[in-house]
Amino acid sequence: MSEVQIENGGDIDWWSILSDQTFLENPYPELHRLQALGPVHLDRSNGIYFILGHKAFSKAAKSSALGRDTRNWTNGWNTEDYRAHDPVGYRLFSEFQPQMINNDGDIHRRMRKVYEPAFRAQAMTSMVSLIEEEAGALLKAMPDRGEVDFIEAFAGPLPLRVLCKLFDIPESLDETIARWSASLIRIGDILMTPEQKVEAMEALGEFKTFLREQISTRKNRDEDNLMGLAIEAHKDGTLDEEETLTNLVSMLVAGHETTVTLIGNGMLLLMRNPDEMARLRKDPELMRTAIEEFLRVEPGGNMILRIALEDVEVEGTLIPKGSPVIGLIGAINRDPVRFERPDELDIGRPANAQFTFGGGAHFCIGAPLARLEAQIAFSAVLDKYGTIELAGKPEWRLDRMNARGLGHLPLRVERAA
Repeated sequence: MSEVQIENGGDIDWWSILSDQTFLENPYPELHRLQALGPVHLDRSNGIYFILGHKAFSKAAKSSALGRDTRNWTNGWNTEDYRAHDPVGYRLFSEFQPQMINNDGDIHRRMRKVYEPAFRAQAMTSMVSLIEEEAGALLKAMPDRGEVDFIEAFAGPLPLRVLCKLFDIPESLDETIARWSASLIRIGDILMTPEQKVEAMEALGEFKTFLREQISTRKNRDEDNLMGLAIEAHKDGTLDEEETLTNLVSMLVAGHETTVTLIGNGMLLLMRNPDEMARLRKDPELMRTAIEEFLRVEPGGNMILRIALEDVEVEGTLIPKGSPVIGLIGAINRDPVRFERPDELDIGRPANAQFTFGGGAHFCIGAPLARLEAQIAFSAVLDKYGTIELAGKPEWRLDRMNARGLGHLPLRVERAA
């Protein structure tokens, strides 16, 4: 087994590429260029392995030899050297650690089991009316005719309103939670500036304080919601206090951002592919496969992180124990070896094996809710508006490397006759 040979024997400056604004606005030409060099690459400067091939990532995502606990990262944040030279970063990652996504094996299963009932099919069915009500209220506030920022008016507030209803958090806190979420989502960037770490640390502290007060106030209630599941798990000892708080923070942040990007990115794809928009209007039964195609073509994240728990071979490359592995989802979801016409939107694409929600044991627990919200959201928007067109240049969020979503999506709309 050998490492992939880098073009012309030279090294790729991965982090300069991943943080470049041109790449953040449109990563796909560069990802295709890198993908053509091989499915797995080693960044020799820091020992990080990048996966760009669909087959390679499928194996990695499902392998028990690759986990998500970053404390196992050799020379990563969980060392005395890191703690000495970056105490704020060490504290941030330490305090963000005790949650299901950051643990493996029995600890991960114990935490995940608490929340799984909330995302089963029966639970999703019970959420339909809630989501439809929130989508309807937002659409009612939007103009029947004229210009509107789709992210600001609909894609941004809808997932937050749904989540806060599920946690029974008042609407008056929407802006505060959105601010905390925007600061904490950057933890997924892996590389953060000192200022971003301080901001995230402050947001995490405020968020945990708020949730601690909520738990204290509501601990004797019998609540049939996500907060109720968390409180009960804390009371019976399934989760300790930090695990309870950090899992709640993570679910609110990830649950919000994941669905905002799905709805926003999906609408932009329809704007850029009017034939597919017309196809969806003509055949609403395609909505489920359309959502999967939105996830594939414009994933809401650029990177999925894993850590090698032991030496593991992936597509001819030996990845040593303790090495970080990053799947570049934009490349994986558009791998021409796996998908025909990978850069084209096909809302009826069959067997759409996209990896936007990850895979294996750490497959996104909230994926059913995100899919359901998107299906209801697009159905409601297309039902109200007979005409939807771009009214200006879409603006991508350029203040984060991982979460990929729009900051603004100006649309011109007209109510259906």
